[in-house]
Amino acid sequence: MEKRPVLAIMRPETYTNDSERVAEDAGFQPFSVPVVTLRGMKDDAFDGFVQRVLSQKTDIVIFTSANGIDYTLKNLDGVSENDFLSALKKIKIVAIGPTTRKKLESCGLTSSLMPGEYSSEGLVNDLGKDVDGKIIDIPRSFYGSEVLVKGLIDAGATVHQTHVYTLDIPEGPLQDELIEKTVAGEIDAFAFTSTMMVKNFMKMAENNGELEDVVEKLNEAVVGAIGYPTAQTVESFGVTVDVVPGEFTFEALVEAIRGKMK
Repeated sequence: MEKRPVLAIMRPETYTNDSERVAEDAGFQPFSVPVVTLRGMKDDAFDGFVQRVLSQKTDIVIFTSANGIDYTLKNLDGVSENDFLSALKKIKIVAIGPTTRKKLESCGLTSSLMPGEYSSEGLVNDLGKDVDGKIIDIPRSFYGSEVLVKGLIDAGATVHQTHVYTLDIPEGPLQDELIEKTVAGEIDAFAFTSTMMVKNFMKMAENNGELEDVVEKLNEAVVGAIGYPTAQTVESFGVTVDVVPGEFTFEALVEAIRGKMK
């Protein structure tokens, strides 16, 4: 039986089962090690965001990820989830990426716009002059790019952002094993799905005193990035990105990596 190439999957633990299924269907042997941990948070701006939605004072709500939707709903305190979702239905909603759009649909919501390029830059370009004079709310990660906020403000919008979750770096034997297998050349391909994933992975390599060797091995493997911001982060460490899929989903990324290896 032909040995399957090993694909490193480094997504948060909640995505492990689905990610492994996608990798196996594509002909990979998945090696799953989370290098990003999601943790909910609620900052001082959250209650204002909720009240603007309920009172219909915000014109546009932008969800940059499915996680942003999940943690927004988890943060509701003293407000009915049904009331909040009903109010959102009357507001223009923008989703970055098909995964975010699908999550909205599972909540009974419809995205009025999904940018052609699934990134902050792509969204600013697509919204263009439509945001002049508008009030925009963005519930997002603590580490979200400021490109989106700055671009919308420059286009004439009033922008409020609230951080509903943050990203931590996990540490333990499994993460050490990921670095060890990388250095040993036992991993054939790597699927990077966020800039934070890249930074955490490289930080782990540095903490283990293996950064130089890890970069060398990455350049010998097939490296995929889910979008151009992620690809740029990978390349900033001196690593060549072999594939960026046309559609920025994990499924498309895995298929693109597999195609590169044939």
